[in-house]
Amino acid sequence: MRNKTTLLTLGLCFAAGWVEAQTAPEGPYLTNLKRLTNGGQNAEAYWSPDGKRIIFQTTREPYQCDQIFVMNADGSDQHLVSTGKGRTTCGYFLKDNQHVVYASTHEAGDACPTPPDRSRGYLWGVFPGYDIYLAKDDGKIEKKLTNTPGYDAEATVNFKTGKIVYTSLASGDLELWQMNSDGSGKKQITKREGYDGGAVFSRDGRKIVWRATAPGNQQVMARYKELLKENLTEPMRMELFISDADGKNMRQITDFGCASFAPTFTPDGKQIIFSSNKHNCDGRRFELYRINTDGSGLEQITFFGGFASFPEFSPDGKKLVFASDWQAKERYEFNIWTADWRD
Repeated sequence: MRNKTTLLTLGLCFAAGWVEAQTAPEGPYLTNLKRLTNGGQNAEAYWSPDGKRIIFQTTREPYQCDQIFVMNADGSDQHLVSTGKGRTTCGYFLKDNQHVVYASTHEAGDACPTPPDRSRGYLWGVFPGYDIYLAKDDGKIEKKLTNTPGYDAEATVNFKTGKIVYTSLASGDLELWQMNSDGSGKKQITKREGYDGGAVFSRDGRKIVWRATAPGNQQVMARYKELLKENLTEPMRMELFISDADGKNMRQITDFGCASFAPTFTPDGKQIIFSSNKHNCDGRRFELYRINTDGSGLEQITFFGGFASFPEFSPDGKKLVFASDWQAKERYEFNIWTADWRD
């Protein structure tokens, strides 16, 4: 499936906004930008069900690699909720607003796993020590939800159904799985060769959208297999897919030949906002885009000129949280931002 949207279409989608975007890096839809963190590497920020708090992962002193923090929606009271050991990723609140889930390697060792060698390109570590944990929002771990050899991480939660979708190597390939909030009822929902991950639910719990290794490209698939042997994956050739929550009626919605990831549904479930480097497939510039769930109507949302990713709408749909290196003072600095959403 080849997406037929062109830059001309992008410009015509919102003519006035396009003019504004030439001088406003945040584009026509984001206003009242506020930076919530100040330095370090901060990413994967997600709202609590009541919209009053945000959970995120951060590398900051005294920690040498990502740990899970929670803060108020205005950026105040930033504090640790993971163990402070190993490496963590992908924290998310449960629907009761009192528990969180996140992946951590702390049981595999107190030290941070060796990060990917940056000289080999933009790689992600899929460390085999990762498992998913259920904890109180004060950090007390109540249960280990996964316990299979290899990578288990990238959990997100639907606040309506309480279901968790996550990525696991349990089948021998990186596939999407679902489980209940207590770890019961595990079920594999994708069965395609290549990486499937970063999945999120629509608000009604009926759909999921995720990133996946570009299908039909033998070279990309061969590299995926080789990297997986080293517990690595490369996001630079990934497309977005959508399906019913149980994995049925799967279809591809991007075909850029670039990196597209961190998708999230708009509150009405009709569109998806995501991050991509589609204008330079080998570059490190990632902007936010919006697309209809059928793959039509592509539109660029931000124009920061650097890295912008991991968007998510607040529960009331009025704000967007995202991570960006905009106005960063150091290399590899990424901060959490919020903005009012106007459409």
